[in-house]
Amino acid sequence: MAQEQYGPYGEADTERWAAEPDKRPGRTSFQRDRARVLHSAALRRLAGKTQVVTPGTAPEELADGTTSLAWDASPRTRLTHSLECAQVGRELGAALGCDPDLVEAACLAHDLGHPPFGHNGEQVLDDFAKDCGGFEGNAQSLRLLARLEPKRFVHDASGELVSVGLNLTRATLDAATKYPWPRGGHPTNRGSRKFGVYEDDLPLFRWIREGAPDHRQCFEAQVMDWSDDVAYSVHDIEDGLHAGHLVPGMLLAAPDRHEVFACAVDRYAPPGTEPDELAEALDRLINQDWWPHGYDGSAVAQSRLKDTTSQLIGRFCLAAEGATREAYGTGRLTRYAAELVVPRATRLECAVLKAVADLYVMQRAEQELVRANQRVVLSELAEVLSARAPDGLDPQFRALHKAAEDDGARQRVVVDQIAALTDGSARGLHARLTSRG
Repeated sequence: MAQEQYGPYGEADTERWAAEPDKRPGRTSFQRDRARVLHSAALRRLAGKTQVVTPGTAPEELADGTTSLAWDASPRTRLTHSLECAQVGRELGAALGCDPDLVEAACLAHDLGHPPFGHNGEQVLDDFAKDCGGFEGNAQSLRLLARLEPKRFVHDASGELVSVGLNLTRATLDAATKYPWPRGGHPTNRGSRKFGVYEDDLPLFRWIREGAPDHRQCFEAQVMDWSDDVAYSVHDIEDGLHAGHLVPGMLLAAPDRHEVFACAVDRYAPPGTEPDELAEALDRLINQDWWPHGYDGSAVAQSRLKDTTSQLIGRFCLAAEGATREAYGTGRLTRYAAELVVPRATRLECAVLKAVADLYVMQRAEQELVRANQRVVLSELAEVLSARAPDGLDPQFRALHKAAEDDGARQRVVVDQIAALTDGSARGLHARLTSRG
């Protein structure tokens, strides 16, 4: 076995569902996990999945014949978001004593299960899969890591060859689990649609969570979760300004501010947050010297906007690092030895940025037309695939469909197939199967 250099990480943390010999002496188990996620087909597919702006949308021509700023030839995708989240998480985790490869692997893996068209597609698949346990992107990520991504196969008790996915370590799978409970198991809100494991994946989940406190994220998962919040809240603002959807001056107008605060209270802020607290949080950011009070797309403006992005990421991460160190001291913080402490003021600043991006980037009127079309495409694709399967399924999913024991298992295979598609391949398959190409 390679010499492990994890400090407080133990043998159970580096255990894999299926034991494997090391291929390269000297490489740690978590370095191996990071490499497996980085080289996975599932990660590459995220390049074709919507983050905020749908990849491949055309530029908007203005009345004077020029092209609107409201377009970017290279918008952020789920892949670029995951890479940015991984960079944030790796540095924050290392500063707090986590193994950086472990945290980076979890950050790279956290969105692998998201279907075509982002959260819009997630809602369609949840409705379609209601009879077989629903759909949740985080539960799908675990399923993909541990079952669907073809990397390692083993013989089960009956002699059948079965996939164990990437066969990652227990600690990495745990760190990638944002919601450590099954559907309906949310510790404070039984009606929540957020969950991290499907019913038929529970045996693996119980193995991952051996010895873990119920419903509690491990410390590395908390670092991943906060890094995700930081990355997408900050970068969505950057994208909104760059694309011309967001004009900084509007955040000074009372009507716009009221909408932002209402959105933040409804969707992003901690329970009990008052609009006045959010106003103070927004003003703290606006009053910083580096805040972009104007943006015209010039090279100088782009440079200033990049500095804003860096300043915000540093502000949010340093606040969490400082508060956590104040609570737990200077030692290495890993697994279940600590909780990540994010000051309330920092969470409110992050929440208000999420609300700004939500209102001015994601909820634009033209985006609702796009989302409506996406819902039609995925709904019709799910129905036609369900009716025609195994026809229309990729070879991997065709074999799983034929081996499925009942209708629920067959429906889950159809969901797995659709979740694996990119935005473009979902449209292409829909066109082919419905003869609308």
